[in-house]
Amino acid sequence: ISMLEITLNMYQTAAIAMLLFVVGRFLTNRVEFLRKCCIPAPVVGGLIFAIAHLALRIAGVVQFTFDSNVKDFFMTLFFTSVGYTACFRLLKKGGKKVITFLLVAIVMVFLQNIVSSVLAGVFDWDLRLGLCTGSIPMVGGHGTAGSYGPMMEKDLHIATANAIAVAAATYGLVAGSLMGGPTARSIINRFGLKSNESTEELMEMADESAAEKEKAERVDAESFTNAAILLIVASGLGTLLTMALNNIHIQIGNFEFNFTFPTYIGAMLIAAVIRNFCDIRHIVLPAKALDLWGNVSLSIFLAIALMSVALWDLAKVAGPMIVMLLAQTVMMFFFARFVVYTIMGRDYEAAVMTAAFCGFGMGATPNAMANMQAVTKQYGPAPQAYFIVPLVGSLFIDFFNGLIITGFLNILPLFG
Repeated sequence: ISMLEITLNMYQTAAIAMLLFVVGRFLTNRVEFLRKCCIPAPVVGGLIFAIAHLALRIAGVVQFTFDSNVKDFFMTLFFTSVGYTACFRLLKKGGKKVITFLLVAIVMVFLQNIVSSVLAGVFDWDLRLGLCTGSIPMVGGHGTAGSYGPMMEKDLHIATANAIAVAAATYGLVAGSLMGGPTARSIINRFGLKSNESTEELMEMADESAAEKEKAERVDAESFTNAAILLIVASGLGTLLTMALNNIHIQIGNFEFNFTFPTYIGAMLIAAVIRNFCDIRHIVLPAKALDLWGNVSLSIFLAIALMSVALWDLAKVAGPMIVMLLAQTVMMFFFARFVVYTIMGRDYEAAVMTAAFCGFGMGATPNAMANMQAVTKQYGPAPQAYFIVPLVGSLFIDFFNGLIITGFLNILPLFG
């Protein structure tokens, strides 16, 4: 008996994704481990479907094919909303420590990609496929994994990229959450560090009046519509910018450099330009509504991305992938424990940032915030860390990660 093949259109794909999100939300609200590790609800629901799909396919019962258009649309909307949060005034206000933390994170991106590429060569993989256990899923998380994975399969013809990237991102969420708290606690207890609240002035937003804050936080029909306009316009212009960037070819001797950006990069850049132009002109954007649009878009995007993962592609690469992910984990521990803690000041705030670095360096910013919350709940507030980490982890590192990944995608083929 031949296996039944079902192709779902855009509406059916979105409907199943939303039902899986509901299932994931139900489980994350009731399973302590999922909540503690900050595993997003759509990731839980999507992976459950992916595992069930794997079982049905192995049994020869059914195979599903999904429409990716709705996923790509909401993926671009989400990253555009991230672009609107890139306030360079805040980066400047945060001072030297924000820049330092960003530079440390950029070094981590390079290290993750170097380690993953070297190990890919050891296991005789396409070196670019190794990046799917590097900064794409680690610093990038599920969002970047769900965008670069399909792009590498479709445009670069690198098989299994999506499945490996998404699986690695899921592993990173758990590993980063479990590693961060204990690492910070060992530092605090060893050196007898104490909380110091004298840095609370860093938490103040940059020169916003009460009226401006109220306008930015308002959520009604008008602000929600304005947020939609801002997102869709920036997304549309951003696709043109991405096309222009991807058409750039740089020839240096025998070396040809071709940019390979996913769709959302241009949208993020356009949104960042609009945001900072509005800051200069003192135009208040609907920040809360933009954030809500971003969160909703991320949930839909992740649910579709995770349920579409072809887990059967992982079987032949499972062994090497485990070794590569363990190598990333060991490197993250030593880098966070010794480099991040030392460079960020060897004080209580630095210890809390070390916990956070494990979270967003292997998973996502919510994991970083959860790690910090667990530490500060026991040892006292760390206002400087709470200002610096979201600023770097949620906003600026995504830009640099995209640029660095593109560089590696172009350079690695030279090494075979």
